[in-house]
Amino acid sequence: MSFSPHPSVPPGCNSIQEQRDRWERKRSRTARELVQTEQRYCQQLQLVTTFFVEILKAKGTLRQDIREGIFSSMKDIHSVNQSLLVHLENGYFGKGLDRFCSHLHFYNTYVDNIYNANKVLEIQLKKNKAFRRFKKLQEARPEFNNYKLEDLLQLPIQRIAQYEHFLQDLIANTSSDHPEFGQLSRAVAAVCEVSQRIQENTRCHENHLQLCRVQKLLKGRKTRVSAAGRWYIREGWLKMVPPKGVEAKPKMFFLFSDMLLQATRCSALHPTNGEKFAGQHSYPLQDSTIEKVFGHTRSKGGLLSLTFPKAKLLLMSSNQQDFNDWYECLSSAIRKLQSKPTVVHQRDEVCHKPLRSAVDSNNTTSSSSGRKRNVEHTEDALKPLLEQEGSAPKRIKQSDAPEQSSSDAASSSCVIL
Repeated sequence: MSFSPHPSVPPGCNSIQEQRDRWERKRSRTARELVQTEQRYCQQLQLVTTFFVEILKAKGTLRQDIREGIFSSMKDIHSVNQSLLVHLENGYFGKGLDRFCSHLHFYNTYVDNIYNANKVLEIQLKKNKAFRRFKKLQEARPEFNNYKLEDLLQLPIQRIAQYEHFLQDLIANTSSDHPEFGQLSRAVAAVCEVSQRIQENTRCHENHLQLCRVQKLLKGRKTRVSAAGRWYIREGWLKMVPPKGVEAKPKMFFLFSDMLLQATRCSALHPTNGEKFAGQHSYPLQDSTIEKVFGHTRSKGGLLSLTFPKAKLLLMSSNQQDFNDWYECLSSAIRKLQSKPTVVHQRDEVCHKPLRSAVDSNNTTSSSSGRKRNVEHTEDALKPLLEQEGSAPKRIKQSDAPEQSSSDAASSSCVIL
């Protein structure tokens, strides 16, 4: 009876033992690379703790709150990683990583503070001449190898991504009956949690930059864009069709997770507000509905109907891709808002809705048919206007974010965070 290798064994491996040897070689290579990069990482952490944290504390160049604002838990991270390095160099990968993950709260503190650290550092470099001179002298040391403090402060963030990569490679080449398999599995889960925390913080920071950018584009302080739980989605020009007549006027619209903001361009002759917009109306998306009046086929643009509790908008675009993107973004935002559970407190006597009579039903039916005829009439009236529009709607020039840009930008300038 001949032996048949396991289906997962690649061609060329004639036995399970050969496959195990192949896994072990890969595991050893990953382990060796992990040790080497950890040694370099600890050296760089020591540069920050020795030549910045400790000396700044001794000299008193920066107040304690400012030092903590810049360096946060860097010193604790250095201490934890020195202990990890000892375990790794002695070959105790499972034990060392397991103990290391019990101290990942120092990394959580650091990643939550990193954007504030960059801001505090920038302010001190502008206002504190003594610190600016001290930083320049320290960075000129040969040990720094042309690294700047700004680069070194990002190392713990970058190292988490490297740990995630190394640990996944280790666990992939470790058999389930290996004594370190359980420890490595726990380490992978713990590091992935910190990695997700970093991604969420980055997403929130990018959204904050977008809200600040839109706020700067609006004239005055009457329209407030920043709000708790609000997310920026997209912006662009759409033509607003008035109730009477067929003259569509272009307006700038900013779409957020809970509202649609309508704005108009300020006069180009204004000395300070020539490039800004004046907010006209904000429409809450909570109780709104959206539908395509036309534009269901591959036509040249289309018309959207948005119904709000106290208003109704007809928005037109002559660019088919832009039209489809607006529809998808608006539909998604409305759907997410309406899917959130809301608690409404009512008195018992008004909780039950009265039954509608047959007369009311007839009125509703006739009203619906009337609306249908109005929609068909609007479609016939606006089709010639869309056919005359040959160019895509003008878009606002996106300003560069000071730190990081949005995570995804489609060709239609849609940015969904």
